[in-house]
Amino acid sequence: MRVVVTGTKGQTARCLQEIAPSLGLEILTVGRPQLDLMEPASVLAAITRARPDIIVSAAAYTAVDLAETEVDTAFSVNVDGAGAVAQAAAALDAPLIHMSTDYVFAGDQASPYRETDVTRPLSIYGLSKRKGEVRVEETTGNHVILRIGWLYSPFGRNFVRTMIDLAGHREQVNVVRDQRGGPTSAFDVAHVIATIAQRLVDSKDAGLRGIFHLAPQGDASWAELAEEVFRGYAMVTGKSVAVRPIATHEYPTAARRPARSTMDTTKLRTAFGICLPPWQASLPGVVERVIQEKVGELAS
Repeated sequence: MRVVVTGTKGQTARCLQEIAPSLGLEILTVGRPQLDLMEPASVLAAITRARPDIIVSAAAYTAVDLAETEVDTAFSVNVDGAGAVAQAAAALDAPLIHMSTDYVFAGDQASPYRETDVTRPLSIYGLSKRKGEVRVEETTGNHVILRIGWLYSPFGRNFVRTMIDLAGHREQVNVVRDQRGGPTSAFDVAHVIATIAQRLVDSKDAGLRGIFHLAPQGDASWAELAEEVFRGYAMVTGKSVAVRPIATHEYPTAARRPARSTMDTTKLRTAFGICLPPWQASLPGVVERVIQEKVGELAS
């Protein structure tokens, strides 16, 4: 199965490339300059040349705070760009897996969000991703939209890597305690995508299409996630780093974040039989890998 993934440097794309050999998948990532989501006309040609059996729309504008001032860019990439990828999927009669976010929700609900709950993004980033979902839905019915939150991996910029960077030169780190979500390994996401991709290629079942929530078992605050990262850091390096939990208002940001963006994954489990492990189970391997890679960089 030939899986074409938009974007070459994103966390999901890089994790898919890494796990592909063990799963017998052919992963082809396409990105700039051949495929540029700011230039929708480039998308169809680039994806057509790649000859996909299925398309994973992973490339996106993800700078949450910068999006508050780069509004046009965020919408161009996350709405028009996503729409162009969906148009290519429709033209090629290929299933599409589109990556979205928990930030489409306001975070003011006590229970985990279901796919049918009302969306109310608090930020330009969240709004652009929600409008991108709608554009995909309007363009092709042969899609899965995966909402994912708090993504981390050994690659790119993410919270786990930032905490490990800070641990190298701080004894204590201030981390927000009153926002909760589901820390999600991009490797877990990659395995889920591989499973869904095969099912979509093999079956036309409408029950396998639509919006699905993907999250680990359990949830955490940013402070709790940081504590778990530093626990792993101490086990590898012997250095302890303390977390000072703070309130959101003590760490002002340009974009508002949902206070509680936990998501119910019953629909995904029912349709595909997929259930991620507790978030604590997937974290240590990534933490250890990032630390070892940093040690290697310092030694070289």
